[in-house]
Amino acid sequence: MSGSVTVIGLGPGDPRYLTPAAQAALDAAQDLIGYFPYVARVPERPGLTRHASDNRVEVDRARHALALAAAGRRVAVVSGGDPGVFAMAAALFEALEAGDPAWRALSITVEPGITAMLAAAARIGAPLGGDFCALSLSDNLKPWEVITARLNAVLAADLVIALYNPISRARPWQLGAALGLAAEHRAPETPVILARAVGRPDEAIRILTLAEARAAEADMATLVMIGASATRLIPREGQAPFVYTPRSVAR
Repeated sequence: MSGSVTVIGLGPGDPRYLTPAAQAALDAAQDLIGYFPYVARVPERPGLTRHASDNRVEVDRARHALALAAAGRRVAVVSGGDPGVFAMAAALFEALEAGDPAWRALSITVEPGITAMLAAAARIGAPLGGDFCALSLSDNLKPWEVITARLNAVLAADLVIALYNPISRARPWQLGAALGLAAEHRAPETPVILARAVGRPDEAIRILTLAEARAAEADMATLVMIGASATRLIPREGQAPFVYTPRSVAR
């Protein structure tokens, strides 16, 4: 087949963080597919057809991309951050596995981007310097009982935790429940970072303690990071502290 699909990470928002390889793929594309806000981040140009859609139709979006590519089009599927982290790359391969066997002959590539936890970590120091994990709090695609079991496991393992999709109008209570679970395992002074819209003009980052953190202070644009027992603050006069987690673990 002559068509192709490239799944592209647009990074956290600032065009400076878009990789040259991702930009080249966007420049070569004939069709652009993605969630409305991500498609809007790509400038219009002659020869590019834009296909924007809602947030909860990822697999349908992926099927559309594969069908266009099978018809000979060069298709770019865009995600914010990194497309392989709770985003469109997995949806595309899900559609590929279940779809037309002929699609497997297509040229399919994934161009990475900077995901929210890396962008947030870079702003405040090195909170991911030790072992860490990333969890999505959305129960749209997995039961809350599974999320709870995983949270308890990583809290017991004393990992730094980056929480994606922490809260929304349809899911207003999960982040509060997650912070409550964390309080059963971690000390009240454990650092908690609320990093909203990192890399965009409305960026806001707060460094709190677990005792201070409140779910109402976050939204779907917020990356929530809960420190491990070893995560430390380095105070700075007149400035926000640095936050880091040592690489070493005491024997």
